[in-house]
Amino acid sequence: MEMEKDYGNMRVVITGSPNVGKSVLFNELTRSYGIVSNYPGTTVELSSGYGIINETQVEFLDTPGMYSLFPVTEEEKAARDLLFEGSFDLILHVVDAKNLLRMLPLTLQLIEAGLPVILILNMWDEAEKMGIEVDLKRLEDRIGIPVISTAASEGRGINELKETIYDFLIGNTEEDKDNFLDLNCLEPLLQSAVNDIAEQLSHGYGSFSNRILAELYLCGDSEIKKWIQKKEGYREENRLQMIREHLKKEYKGSLDYIINIRRKEFVDSLLKEVLYEEPENDEIIDNYSRVDRLLTHPLFGIITVVLVLYFGLYRFVGTFAAGTVVDFLEGNIFRDLINPTVNELAEVYIGYPQLRELIAGEYGIITLGFRYALAIILPVVGSFFLVFAVLEDSGYFPRLAFLVDGIMKKLGMNGRAVIPIVLGLGCDTMATMTTRILQTKRERIIATFLLSLAVPCSAQLGVIMGLLAVNRRALFFWGITIGVIFWTAGVLAGKFLPGKKPSFYMELPPLRRPQFSNVVNKTFSRMRWYFLEILPIFIYASILIWLGRLTGVFQKLLSLQRPFLNFLGLPEETSSAFLFGFFRRDYGAAGLYDLVLSGELSTHQLTVAAVTLTLFVPCIAQLVVVFKERGLVITLLILGLIFPFAFFTGYLVNHLLFLFPV
Repeated sequence: MEMEKDYGNMRVVITGSPNVGKSVLFNELTRSYGIVSNYPGTTVELSSGYGIINETQVEFLDTPGMYSLFPVTEEEKAARDLLFEGSFDLILHVVDAKNLLRMLPLTLQLIEAGLPVILILNMWDEAEKMGIEVDLKRLEDRIGIPVISTAASEGRGINELKETIYDFLIGNTEEDKDNFLDLNCLEPLLQSAVNDIAEQLSHGYGSFSNRILAELYLCGDSEIKKWIQKKEGYREENRLQMIREHLKKEYKGSLDYIINIRRKEFVDSLLKEVLYEEPENDEIIDNYSRVDRLLTHPLFGIITVVLVLYFGLYRFVGTFAAGTVVDFLEGNIFRDLINPTVNELAEVYIGYPQLRELIAGEYGIITLGFRYALAIILPVVGSFFLVFAVLEDSGYFPRLAFLVDGIMKKLGMNGRAVIPIVLGLGCDTMATMTTRILQTKRERIIATFLLSLAVPCSAQLGVIMGLLAVNRRALFFWGITIGVIFWTAGVLAGKFLPGKKPSFYMELPPLRRPQFSNVVNKTFSRMRWYFLEILPIFIYASILIWLGRLTGVFQKLLSLQRPFLNFLGLPEETSSAFLFGFFRRDYGAAGLYDLVLSGELSTHQLTVAAVTLTLFVPCIAQLVVVFKERGLVITLLILGLIFPFAFFTGYLVNHLLFLFPV
C-alpha cells in the first residue's frame, strides 16, 4: 500500500530532440493534450499531465527539444535546468529510430550524468518502411538501460512502455544505470582529464554526476564554470582551467568538437553491432525527395506558399468559414432564432430594465457575447486551426522556415521566426509566447513588435476577409497595405535595432502524411483552449459595457474616440468596434460585421476601418503577455508606436481610396 502511495507521487520527464514525437507520446501516456507539433519550439513551456499505469497515477512532464546537455538555445537550457534540478524519478529519452547516429549521443550523456533513463526508439513504423532493424536486446545490454520501440502516432508499443515504466519505478531496476560508465567513449588523454576534474569536484551539483560536469566544463560550458567557481572557489577553478588549457594545446582545436566526435564515433561502432539496414524503397524515397525539393525551391516553394494561403486561408477560412458557416450560425441560428427568444424571455421574466440589458438587447451577454464567441469567432478559429494542424503534422513548417530564411533575415530575424509569425495568424497571444524559440533578444523584440502591429489573429483575419471578399479590390488593397507595413516595419526594426545579427539552423524532419487522429486532436484541443479563453472575456466585456453604459463611462470613451474616427472619415458608430477591439481584436472585427449588416459602413469606409483596426493596439490578453515576455519599457514603446501609426495609416488610406476607389 505504501509502495502505491509513493508511486502515485512519482514524476517522469519526457525529453529528446525536436521532431521525434515527444508530445504525441505525452498525449498517449496522459490522454491529455500538450500541443502536439512537428516543428521545433512548440513545447517552449513545460506541459504536464497525469497518466494511469497499473491503476496508479504518474505525472509526466513534456520538455522543450534538446540535442545535448551542452545547451545552445533557450529551449535546451530550460530542458537541462529541469534535468539538473533532479525533481523527477525517471527520464524517457525519445529518439527518432531512423536517426540513431545523431540522437544516441544525448542518450549516452544522460547515462554518464547518472540519470535514470529509458530509451524509446519512436517512429518505429517509419524505420520499418525504410528497412531499418535494431536489435533492441543487444542495445540494452551494451548501454545498460531499457530500450523500447514505439510508433506513438499509431499507439504501437505504448502498453509495453507503460509496463517498462512501472517495472523501472516499482522494481527499482535502475541499479544497472551505471553500467555505461565502464564503457569509454574517450581516448586515455581525454578520459584522464575528465577523471582528474571529476575527482576535484568536492561539492554536490544537482542530479548530475561529476563525470558529466567535468566533460561539460572541458567543452567550455560557461554556466558549469560559474557553478564550479561558486562551489569550489576561484582558486580551485583556476587549477581546473589549467587542465583544460593543456588539453586545448594538445588537440589544437575545440574540445567541445573533439568530445562530441569521439562520442559519435563510439555510437557509430555501437550501431554496427545492433543496427541492420535493408535496401530502401527507392521509389518512395524519390517521391518524398521530389516533394521536398519542390517545397524548398526558391520559385516553386513560393508558389506553394501562395497556393496554401489562397486555398487554406482565403477560400477555406475567409470564404467558407467566415462567410458560409458564420452566415448560417449568426443569421439563421442567433439572429432569427436565439436572440429573439432571449429578448422575449427577458422581457417577460426580468422586471428590471437595467438587468434585462445585461442579458439581452444590443449588448447582452447572450445576444452579444455568446453570439460573437459562438457564431462569429469560433467557426473562423476552428477552420484556421484545422488548416494549421494539417500543415503542422505534415512537416511543412520547418521547410517554410528554410525557404523564407533569407527574407526573414532582411527583417532582422532568422527563418525560425516564421513559426511565431504564422502562429500569430491563429492567436497573437500564443504566438508572442512562442517567440522564445528565437535565439536573440533582438529577434524576439522584432517578432513581438510585428505580431502586435501587423499580424491579424485568425478570427480577425477571417471576419475581415469574409467582409471584404465581396469586393476583391478592397480585399487586395487591405492585403497589400498590411503586407507593405509588415515588411517596412520589419526592415526598419532590423536595420536600426541594436544587437546580434541572426543566424539560422533548423533540422528538417521527414515529410509525413498527416495523421487523422493527430489533426483532429490538435484542432479540437486548440479550439477548446481558445473557446475557454475567449468566452469568459466576451462575457466580461459585455458586463463592462453594461456597467459602462449604466455609469456613462462607456459613452464617454466612445465620444473620446469620435474625433479620431472623423479624422479617418468613419461614422461615429464604428467607435464601439474600436473599443471592442481593445478587449480582443476579433471582438472588434465582429463589431464591423454588425455595422456592415446594418448598412452603416460603405465599402470605402469598411476598408479604412479594416486597415486601422488590424494595426490597432493589441488586445488585452496579448498586451499582458507582451508585458510578461518583454517588460514594461518595450511594451510602452510598442504601444507608443502602434497607436498613432494605426490612425495615421487609416488617414492615408482614406485619402488614397478617393484616388483609387474600391
